[in-house]
Amino acid sequence: MKEGGLSSVQISYCPACGWMLRAGWFAQEILSSFTNELESVVLQPAKEQPGLFQVRIGDDLIWCRKKEKGFPQVKELKKRIRDKICPQRDLGHVDRSD
Repeated sequence: MKEGGLSSVQISYCPACGWMLRAGWFAQEILSSFTNELESVVLQPAKEQPGLFQVRIGDDLIWCRKKEKGFPQVKELKKRIRDKICPQRDLGHVDRSD
C-alpha cells in the first residue's frame, strides 16, 4: 500500500496470447470489490515477455501465471488482494466455503 494513500493494482499480460480481455475482466472484478480501497487498476501489455500474466500491488507479486501454473479464480485473486490492502475486511460470499 502506498504511504498515506490508496494502493494500485497492476495487471501485466501478454497481448500476443490474447489475454487482454481476461485482464480487463479481472480489472473490472477487482474495481467492483475494492472501489474505496484502490486508487487504480492498471493494465500493462507485456509485449517483450511472451506468456506473462501477473498481478502486482506495488512490488508485491499477488499472482503469477507461470509460478501458479494457471490463471487465478477471481475469488482467490480477491482474497489475496484483500489480504494485502485491507485484511480486516469481510468479502461476504467470497469468504464463504464452497
